[in-house]
Amino acid sequence: MAKTFKNLFEKITDFQNLLLASKKAQKGKRFRDSTLAFNFNLEANLFALRDELKSKTFEPGPYRDFIVHDSKMRLISAAPYRDRVVHHAVMNVIEPLFDPIFIYDTYACRKSKGVHAALFRFREFLARRRYVLKCDIRKYFQSMDHEILLSKLRRKIADREATWLLEKIVGSRDFNDVTPAVYFPRDDLFTPHQRRRGIPVGNLTSQFFANLFLNDFDHWINEELRGGSYLRYVDDFCVFGDDKAHLNDVRTAIIEQLAGLRLRLHDGKSRIYTLKEGIEFLGFRHLPNQVRVRTENVKRYKWRMRRLREDYEDGNISIDRVTASVVSWVAHASYADSYRLRGEMIPSFAFKKGGRAEIGPCCSRRVLEQ
Repeated sequence: MAKTFKNLFEKITDFQNLLLASKKAQKGKRFRDSTLAFNFNLEANLFALRDELKSKTFEPGPYRDFIVHDSKMRLISAAPYRDRVVHHAVMNVIEPLFDPIFIYDTYACRKSKGVHAALFRFREFLARRRYVLKCDIRKYFQSMDHEILLSKLRRKIADREATWLLEKIVGSRDFNDVTPAVYFPRDDLFTPHQRRRGIPVGNLTSQFFANLFLNDFDHWINEELRGGSYLRYVDDFCVFGDDKAHLNDVRTAIIEQLAGLRLRLHDGKSRIYTLKEGIEFLGFRHLPNQVRVRTENVKRYKWRMRRLREDYEDGNISIDRVTASVVSWVAHASYADSYRLRGEMIPSFAFKKGGRAEIGPCCSRRVLEQ
């Protein structure tokens, strides 16, 4: 029998865990009004939150929705600050318990994993195989079925109080009102409207849910389908192989398997590639003898630098904030063959304030060496 976890709610609602959660929730957001207001009476607010959780009177607050434009347009739903404290308190306890059940090659939001680890593994698999079946799930976060997700949580968590809280978090948002109804085999006219679906992209818990929701699918590919080398980063996944016909059969099997989870592949982004034609994955374009930063990513960063320059000239941000942004981008771009690109970007790293040029400590030729 699979191992289950008990007595989790007591750990989640422990004051020290809530205090740790509040420290994590404010990271990078210490001076926002909501954070300052909560921290002004931090101890009292944490005790009040603990009491609401223990008495089961806690109710998630309303989300603040906004649109961001990165590689594509995304709807972000930001939870109230006190809810984010609860999300961190939950993840402090349950995430370490679930991580061992995930396959090695799922990379998003896991300790010692992440984008760059996924990129190295992608290149490793790419060097061994002729073809890549690259797939993308259509509107993954907004399509996640609540009851399917909760069944996966209940399978491992044998603590009714903890599952009550998880049900509150999962059920705090329903995307049926913002996305078109999707029908699957054996659905009747009303089924898609009766099943709640979708989790907010902006929640910390959503990153964990995204890994868990496809965990059985990951194991199915590796242990039953045996389609070839496989890795996944959230809703982007790749199967590597030497037989194109076999990979086409794998794609058909994947479509059927995902339908059981009420998910669909994105037709325009799910097909078989060869390295010769170039493969885009996690912000980079992979070619036989080089890796390039995607053109769209470069354009987006230049736009971001213009915004940073305006904010700096207006006195809204410090040079340290500018420096952190530049260092972050340079570190990311250095995973590609981007020496020339980074050199071309150096002039944009100069900022002015009060008519005087000021250059951040990282904004010099040495960024090329990173």
